[in-house]
Amino acid sequence: MVRRERKRKSFLVVVVFLLVIGFTGVFFGMQYLKKTGLFKQVGTITYDDSLTESEKDFLKKYFTEDFEVSNNLTISAFETTDISSLESNELVYEVNVPIADFYDIRSDISDLSEEEYKFVPLDQLNHSMKLLSINGDYYLKDFTKGARFRVMKFDSDGFDSEIKPIIYKEFADLSPSKDTVLTFAQTGVTAFSREMNNKLAQVGGDATFFVENIREYLSSFDLTHTSNESSFSDSANNNNICSDKRFVDALLAIGLDIVELTGNHNLDCGADDAIDTIDVYNSNNIKIVGGGKNATEANKPLNLNEKGNNITMLAYNQSTGGATYDDTPGANQYYEDDAATNIAAAKERGDLVIVDIQYYECSAYASASEDDTCDYANSSAGDQVSFFRHLIDLGADVVVGTSAHQPQTFETYGNGVIYYGLGNLFFDQVWWPGTTRSLVLEHYIYKNRILQTRITPTVYDNNMQTRLMDEEDAASFLNRLTRVHP
Repeated sequence: MVRRERKRKSFLVVVVFLLVIGFTGVFFGMQYLKKTGLFKQVGTITYDDSLTESEKDFLKKYFTEDFEVSNNLTISAFETTDISSLESNELVYEVNVPIADFYDIRSDISDLSEEEYKFVPLDQLNHSMKLLSINGDYYLKDFTKGARFRVMKFDSDGFDSEIKPIIYKEFADLSPSKDTVLTFAQTGVTAFSREMNNKLAQVGGDATFFVENIREYLSSFDLTHTSNESSFSDSANNNNICSDKRFVDALLAIGLDIVELTGNHNLDCGADDAIDTIDVYNSNNIKIVGGGKNATEANKPLNLNEKGNNITMLAYNQSTGGATYDDTPGANQYYEDDAATNIAAAKERGDLVIVDIQYYECSAYASASEDDTCDYANSSAGDQVSFFRHLIDLGADVVVGTSAHQPQTFETYGNGVIYYGLGNLFFDQVWWPGTTRSLVLEHYIYKNRILQTRITPTVYDNNMQTRLMDEEDAASFLNRLTRVHP
């Protein structure tokens, strides 16, 4: 019995020993295969000569002397004008964009000599510069072309597991993208009224007839704005500035997001129709600024929070009538203290501030031929230049005149930019060339500041159908406006 017990114990000892040896072998075998533990291999990090010293310093903040990689890593850099097909281990480090003078009407570097444009880092781009395209590619359209891109390449078998988790976010945060840049189209006067009511009947009641040549363009923006000074009414005819109720389809077709009600004709159809029109906007999720059912409502700033951008829009009727002073509907009357307070509060929050003004109109409608009277910033009654500049002095980033029925010039001033008048986007006056035109402001907004505003002229024909102006005509017209800036 004793001998048998000893044999059993000896057998168990052998089994335990073999198990320990087996587990130990498996344990160290796995370390060997995975190159961990005792068998861990440390890779090398090589900085290619294509990297600048500043780029190496940037990388060494993350790949410190204590940082170890198990796979060899080689980092290099190259430049390209197209990043649409980068590999996963190729990351954009820097973007340099081509710019010219703000007042230069040319749009592509191919139109300028090398002395007339330069490349600047993207973070230096601002509203006072003119962003150019490269061979027709405009950087802010899709962010993969239209610039010189500095790209770093990380060659390592362990890129996804070792390198990407450490470095990727830093590179992803370097540049704006479609997810973080807000596109915002500001347009001029809209009034589907008078002869447009007649034309609507002639085309079978389809209000999208008037926008069919521009709907795709306007609806492509994240936000689209217009200053509509005509209320919807059953009494709309060819003699009044009232809109057939079917014209709401035209506004929806262009993707309207924001309607400005600073116009002096919104009460032409009566208070009840003005109130009902506001209800139509609300029911279609169209935001309202510069007007309302009463003075308190009309005075509310419009706060926009889109794609990480915070924008305050203020809109005032400075002089043309139609304002509300109490519990009646109408436009938001301009008061100096109110504007100063609202602008200061918005700037304190760090918002981008856009102020729209329904100002005095330029009266140069008597000629069926070209008349450049209204091109000038001082062509309106009153001192428009000083008034608009004063709003920039108060802290506004952008000031826009939305009452002008003919486009006016524009300028950079102080820390902002002024567009004195945008003209008519949708209107019925086809007999005066000046009233058939408008300017669309294409704002590109990133981190609460305007990277760029591109100006696109429009024109409508004898059918009152609005379209983008032909390229040659647009260049000629913009040149006409820039020549007379203050």
